[in-house]
Amino acid sequence: MTVCLDVHGRVAVLRLDHPPHNILDRNHHDQLRDHTDHLTRRDDIHTVVVRGDRHLSAGADIDELLRLGPADLLRHICDLQAALTSVARLPQPVVAAVSGYALGAGCELALCADHRIAAHNAVLGQPEIRHGLIPGAGGTQRLSALVGPALAKDLIYTGRHVRATEAHRIGLVDEVVPAAELYPAALAWATRLSQAPPHALRAAKRAIDTTTSLNLTAGLARERLYFVGLFSDHPEAAARSCPQE
Repeated sequence: MTVCLDVHGRVAVLRLDHPPHNILDRNHHDQLRDHTDHLTRRDDIHTVVVRGDRHLSAGADIDELLRLGPADLLRHICDLQAALTSVARLPQPVVAAVSGYALGAGCELALCADHRIAAHNAVLGQPEIRHGLIPGAGGTQRLSALVGPALAKDLIYTGRHVRATEAHRIGLVDEVVPAAELYPAALAWATRLSQAPPHALRAAKRAIDTTTSLNLTAGLARERLYFVGLFSDHPEAAARSCPQE
């Protein structure tokens, strides 16, 4: 398994275990979906932590993507976007413990959480532009919603990396702690929330997320279109072939 699921009382922990950098490959996509499907049915799980070890994730394997043909690339980006969206749609509040690299799809994974705690050594960013690409797993949509369009454009247009202190200043993460304290801090946050009535937590999350869900669905579909269009002469056909959220 490259995505491990552990349960600590009312808190579930999804841990990426694909050293050294937790590159998100197709196995991650399937395992994330399997785990989130399972957690959605678990009434006894009140909160979820998403973490890596040294790194949350340095992103998708760009070299692999560049070797794919249009049809395979379309399936890949649809699967990746759906896997990360399944984390965002968990009924339980989710906290991301961001350590080391959280780049590309790794940053997009962090964006799917309700609360982000970063270690001092964390480095976040959407560097896809350096490869002639754009974020394709929710970055154009969720990053804009979180930090605002102007800052999202800065980060996506330049592909620059953001260290933890700046990420906190611009609202990309909610807390910064020493690396040794990251996982305990994330677990403490999740444990504290897990004491609240679970039906109220889930209702609050649904109510808040409903304000953006319709626009987000359309935005994710358009993001897929543009991402695949960078590899294809017919992005509109690719968009029609991709299943809706």
